Amino acid sequence: MAELLAPAGNVEALDAAIGEGADAVYMGLKTFNARLRSSNFAWNQFESAVEAVHRRGKKIFVTVNTVSEEQEMERLYRFLEYLNRVGPDGLIVQDLGTVRMIQEFFPNLPIHASTQMNVASAQAVNLLSKQGIKRVVLSRELGLEEIQAIRAESNAELEVFVHGALCVSESGLCLFSSYLGGKSANRGMCTQACRRFYETDPEGGLKKGYFFSPNDLQLIDRIPDLIKAGVNSFKIEGRMKSAEYVGTVTAAYRYVMDHWEEDKKGALATGRRMLSTDFARAKTEYWYSSTKAENVLNPYQPGGTGLYLGKIAETRQDGEMYAKLRGGTYEPELGDSIRLHKKDDTGRVSHKIKSLKGSEDDIWIEIPKGFGVGDEVYLLQTKNMSKRYNRVLAKDLSKYRRQPGGAVLPILDLTQVDKEDFSYFPNGLYIQVSTVRDIFSVLGEHPVRIILEWNTETRKDLLEEMVELPVSKRQTYISLDPFCPPDTEKKLIEDLKALSDLGYCNWVVNNLAHVNLLSHMTAAGKKSSRRHKMNLIAGPYLYTFNRWAVSFLENENIYGYITPLENSRQNIEATFDKNFRNRAMITVFSYPALFRMRFQLPKDYNFELFYDKQGEEFRALSTPDGSFVMPEKPFSLLDKVGFMEKAGFSHFLIDMSHTTATKSEMRLLTKSIKNGLPLPDISRFNWKDGFYDPEKIERYREATASHRNERSSKGQRSSRNKKRY
Repeated sequence: MAELLAPAGNVEALDAAIGEGADAVYMGLKTFNARLRSSNFAWNQFESAVEAVHRRGKKIFVTVNTVSEEQEMERLYRFLEYLNRVGPDGLIVQDLGTVRMIQEFFPNLPIHASTQMNVASAQAVNLLSKQGIKRVVLSRELGLEEIQAIRAESNAELEVFVHGALCVSESGLCLFSSYLGGKSANRGMCTQACRRFYETDPEGGLKKGYFFSPNDLQLIDRIPDLIKAGVNSFKIEGRMKSAEYVGTVTAAYRYVMDHWEEDKKGALATGRRMLSTDFARAKTEYWYSSTKAENVLNPYQPGGTGLYLGKIAETRQDGEMYAKLRGGTYEPELGDSIRLHKKDDTGRVSHKIKSLKGSEDDIWIEIPKGFGVGDEVYLLQTKNMSKRYNRVLAKDLSKYRRQPGGAVLPILDLTQVDKEDFSYFPNGLYIQVSTVRDIFSVLGEHPVRIILEWNTETRKDLLEEMVELPVSKRQTYISLDPFCPPDTEKKLIEDLKALSDLGYCNWVVNNLAHVNLLSHMTAAGKKSSRRHKMNLIAGPYLYTFNRWAVSFLENENIYGYITPLENSRQNIEATFDKNFRNRAMITVFSYPALFRMRFQLPKDYNFELFYDKQGEEFRALSTPDGSFVMPEKPFSLLDKVGFMEKAGFSHFLIDMSHTTATKSEMRLLTKSIKNGLPLPDISRFNWKDGFYDPEKIERYREATASHRNERSSKGQRSSRNKKRY
């Protein structure tokens, strides 16, 4: 029987999920989870929840689904030790380092691979299964046939999202929020750049809208098919949603799962009717019914959810601020919860209506101050939707006292690699390009090694046209796309064999599926004189943010690593100590892909450049292999290369992907390295300041306050002995 898994972002949502029949719930604690903006659970609440949920015969999973920096690994170790004592039914994990640590010290903790791991194929599922992972949460960018194909070739439990908000970017690959200020989606701090308002250059015909805001996923009609496909768990997104939302959605999916076999048509109709009051965004079945962006994106819909009530037509002050709405079809009532949106998209506030004035045809609703004519109002929930559920947690939490302790993390030693075994990864400058023709543009007087992206155009050039490259095959590294669904995987198996037979042997792997495929080829190559050794380098999307992630990949015979673009100088130096810095490659120039989308952008997105409210300029690009959004301002550390070399680093990458490189531009870039002078108008990304970390800020505030109090106390004591003049 398939499991219904509901979100519990707070205590009330937990009550609603259990009350409406969820088989399991997932929740985050105050740390190491990808929804740090939700309420989450205190230690004693969590311990009580585990006990109470188990007593009801249900399961509870904990999200530990963020990437962790090297300095955080001991704190993570203590957190995992605490979870091991309390005993949840599984941990939802993104970071390969977290997986490695659990394997080493807490093997009895079941691991579920998070959707942030970007698992979209049987090869990736099977590699994780081999590593002891019990369940895999598949990428959301998959259709029914693709899920069926994965199920047919794998044995691990499969979990899929069936309802809730979507990310426009492929799972786990969004860098936009992090680029805008270190608030990384991979750290639970997403600022929802996809929900923002953008506009194009007026000279090309002004367009405005929420260009990258996706509709919400709703697969209620697909539940019977997914059950037949062998999916083990149906997941509802919504740890930041209200208890009413969680209750409504859980009840609808519970009903369909329980009744579809006896009356499929009636059960689905009832389920749809129950969901009609969730007041969320417009719905999409995403890849289940269409691969066209037009069925996913809604540029005219603001980022927030709710039923549109209209715009504020008038306001008046009568003790409180009151507003009259026009343009909606529903009259709000006393006690309803609404959300107000500034017309310039600079602010949103949720509010419960405490007072109404006027007659039936002339209703004025009480609103918070700061909103005026033209601002939009949405209904989040009606007063009648509020429903009381039995409390899950114990009333008295005083007996639940367990917390993370002070356990010391044992030192992790990385593997020493012989120079001969590492000869495929020589020191120097590497340049990455998207097309074969770009190789001719970037080559200059100085020797470099080329990283060539594997895409539709490259495949045609190398395997159909048999184009000869201006560099040797042993100086060429093929970089594989980080998203690898079943169809891509199937073609890739044949393509990799063909490339290997041509003499290509160096690969940049960006997905666990690539690792598994090439490992099998290496094993097969030992039996064939035609095949070369497969040399693997971990790409930036395998997220080596800590030594434990490096160790996980070492166990897969990967010893070279392109560090993640979101990384900071401090963390790279902490992850790779001086004896291992020859194994790290640092990207020193790039137009990073902030969004990577599986679909091509709609035809009416006939613009290339667009701007946000702050005037920051971005570029949109559609290709046969998907779409990208990149900053117009490049990320550059070219002037820092000299300092990095002195620190012991020896591999550097200029990434010219998805941009047309010229010889004059390449001369400018290499000149910046030589002279140690920064290029104009660049971004440093997170290199200097690292991730935005609210926990670190809070710890600093607490320490500062404690120090201030201590100084104040000392000052008061010593003042008694001072002479007065």
